[in-house]
Amino acid sequence: MHRAPEPEATDERGVLLGWLAFHRDALAAKCQDLSDEQLVIASTPPSVLTLLGLVRHLTEMEDHYLVRALSGVDTGLLYCTDEDPDGDIIGVDATMAGDSVARWHEVRAEADVLLAAHADLGDPAGTRTVRWYVAKLLQEYARHNGHADLIREAIDGAVGE
Repeated sequence: MHRAPEPEATDERGVLLGWLAFHRDALAAKCQDLSDEQLVIASTPPSVLTLLGLVRHLTEMEDHYLVRALSGVDTGLLYCTDEDPDGDIIGVDATMAGDSVARWHEVRAEADVLLAAHADLGDPAGTRTVRWYVAKLLQEYARHNGHADLIREAIDGAVGE
C-alpha cells in the first residue's frame, strides 16, 4: 500500500493537508491485511473500540467536519442516531466491514473535492474557518490512530506507523 509520507511542505495548506493524508493512510495501514472478523475484535478490554469502529467513527468525523461544514448541507449523521449515539463504534460486526470501508473512502473523496474548492484555509465555513475544521479532523485522526496502534498490536503483533 502506498502511504502518504510526513509532509515536507512549508506552507500552511501543504502541511495541514499533508498531515491529513498521512493520518488517513496510517489508519488504512492499521486495517490492511486483516479479515473482516479481525477488524471487529475489541482487543483492549474494557474498551469496545475496534478498528472497524474507528473507521466508521472517522467517516462520521470527515462527514461532519469537512463534508457538511464545507458544503453547508446537513444530511444528518451517517451511523449515529438519537437512539444509538454510538452507532459508529458500538455494535459493529464483520458483515459491515466492506460497506463501511467503502463509505469511508467515498466520504474522504467528497471532502477532498470540497477542500480543493477552498484555496484559502481562512475561508469561512459556517461559524468557523476551513482551517479550524481541518485542524479538528487532524486531532481526531491523531488521537484515534493511537488507539488503532494498540488494537492492531493486540490482534497480530503488528507495530509501526
